[in-house]
Amino acid sequence: MRKEEKITYLMMIMDFSINDKQKMIRRITREFVEQYIAPVAEDSDRNSQLNPEVFEMMKKMNFFGVCIPKEYGGAGLHDDTTSFAIIVEEIGRVDASWSITVGVHCSVVAYPIFKFGTEEQKEKFLVPLARGEKLGAFALTEANAGSDASAVETSAVLDGDEWVLNGSKIFATNGGIAKTLIVAAKTGKEKRKGFTAFIVDTETPGFSVGVKEDKLGVRASNTSELVFQDVRVPKENVLGGVGNGFRIVLKILDFGRILIAAQCVGLGQGALESAIKYANEREQFGRKISRFQGIQWKIADMGVAVESARLLTYKAAYLCDHGKPYGLASAMAKLVASEAAMNTTHFAVQVHGGYGLMKAYQVERYFRDAKMGEIYEGTSEIQRMVIASHLLRGAF
Repeated sequence: MRKEEKITYLMMIMDFSINDKQKMIRRITREFVEQYIAPVAEDSDRNSQLNPEVFEMMKKMNFFGVCIPKEYGGAGLHDDTTSFAIIVEEIGRVDASWSITVGVHCSVVAYPIFKFGTEEQKEKFLVPLARGEKLGAFALTEANAGSDASAVETSAVLDGDEWVLNGSKIFATNGGIAKTLIVAAKTGKEKRKGFTAFIVDTETPGFSVGVKEDKLGVRASNTSELVFQDVRVPKENVLGGVGNGFRIVLKILDFGRILIAAQCVGLGQGALESAIKYANEREQFGRKISRFQGIQWKIADMGVAVESARLLTYKAAYLCDHGKPYGLASAMAKLVASEAAMNTTHFAVQVHGGYGLMKAYQVERYFRDAKMGEIYEGTSEIQRMVIASHLLRGAF
C-alpha cells in the first residue's frame, strides 16, 4: 500500500460519519496545523509558552470564535458542535497545548456567555472573545474544591450595585494570560443554591495572577493560580442569575467534556500515525518491525481505541446540536477518549522502543500530554460516578 493510500484509508476511518462541510473543516484545520503549529510545537513545549505568531494566525482563522454566531464575531458554528470537535481534534493531533487553550476558551467561557448571557454581556464580553482579541478562562477549582465543585469557598458579597469577590482559584487553564474570566463564587449559605457565576475582567483592581504551574504535560498551555482581593464586579456581570451558578457550572462541564474528548481523540490519532510511520520504517532482525505480530496487535488496539473514542465524541456532539440530553454521552466520551489517549500514547512509546523516551520524537510529548486528559474536566473516577448516576436513574 502506497503512502497516499495509507493516508486516504485513515481519513476514510475518520470521515465516514461526517458531512462534506465537516470534511472540509477537517482538511482546512489539518493543513493549518501542519503548516503553522507542528513546526513550533516542540519549542513551545520546551519553553512552556505558546507561540505568539501562531496566536495571531489562529485569530485570523477565527478559531477563537468557533462555536459563536457570526453576529457576535464568531465563525457561526454554534449549532455544529461536531465541527468544533473536529477542529479541537485536529489541533490536538499535533499539539495538545494549543488544543486545550482554544477548546477551553471556546467551550467553557465564550459558549456559556452566548448561552446564558444577556445581550449587554454578549456585546461587551463575547464579541472580543469570539474575535480572539481577548482570551478566556474558567475559574472553578480551588484548593478544597476540586472534584466537589459545590465546595467552592471564594465568596461574593453584594455591596450596593457591586459584588465584592474574595478568594483564590487554582489550576485555571489560560488563567495567567486571560482577559475575561467566568468565576464561580458563593453568594449564600446553601451549598448549591448559594452559588453564582460572574464574568470578571482581569484588569479589575484587586485581581492578580499567582503561581504559574510547572506541569507534566500540555506545558505550553498556561495553568495558573488566580487571586481575588476585594475585586468589585458590577451586578450586571452576573451570568445567568444569582443562585444559578451551580446549574450553569454543571452545564458548562457537560459541554467542556466534549472538547476534552475531542482533544484526546486527536492525541490518540497523532500517536497512532506516529507509531504506524515508525513501524513501517524501523528494521530489526532483517525486516520491518511492522511485520511482527507483537507490533501489529498494538497498532490494532490503538486503532480500535481511537475510533471508538471518536464515535462517542461525535455522538455527544450530535446530541448537543439536536437539543437532546448529552451529559451522559459527554461523560462517556471524555472517559473513553482520555483513557484511549493514555493507552495509545503508551503503545506508541513502546513501538518506538528507546527512541520513544527521547524528546526528539513527538510520542514522548504525546505520552506526557495524554495523562492530563484523565485529570482535568473531572477525573476518570468522577466520570464513572457521573455515568453511573445517569444509568442508575434509567437514562439510557
